[in-house]
Amino acid sequence: MTLQGKRILFFAGPLYEDLELWYPKIRLEEEGARTIVAGTGEKTYQGKRGYPITVDANVDQISSAEFDGLVIPGGYAPDIMRRSQKLLQLTREIYEAGKPVAFICHAGWVPISAGIVRGKRGTSVGAIKDDLVNAGLLWEDSPVVVDGNLISSRTPADLPQFCRAIIEALEKSRVASRESRGSRQATPVASGKSPVR
Repeated sequence: MTLQGKRILFFAGPLYEDLELWYPKIRLEEEGARTIVAGTGEKTYQGKRGYPITVDANVDQISSAEFDGLVIPGGYAPDIMRRSQKLLQLTREIYEAGKPVAFICHAGWVPISAGIVRGKRGTSVGAIKDDLVNAGLLWEDSPVVVDGNLISSRTPADLPQFCRAIIEALEKSRVASRESRGSRQATPVASGKSPVR
């Protein structure tokens, strides 16, 4: 249960890729994380393979500060999801806060529209390679690419490597936040002054 206390946001939309949502969701929950699936209006979405997901929230009702990371599944959904300005804002804010942002397959369309891929290394399904390259991504044909807090994979076949990279990134962010709290507590305080929290 290495991710106890972590809250991970997932996006869902019509015809999402079933495995790319459910596999990471279950793996992160096995590690103790709490997962929250957010959509852009409907309460339930049908996956490409017919598996439904009932969302926990609408993107318009949540704040990026509530989450420790973001996972964006592929399928046809990303082309619809990226039309939501709030969804793109959440993606940018989570990324800019240094928290892991993970996308797989066609999900690269969301970070393209959020404007966070230029100059970064990453991957995707071959069908959207040109889209990512044209947006400034340094594209690689690898099962998983990690560049800072951006994590990307190509297809459902890469899900084991994708999930391992997400879990590792979240574990590192847990250690970093614990160390940062420790250093704040260890900071000497001048006499008569209270520490700034």
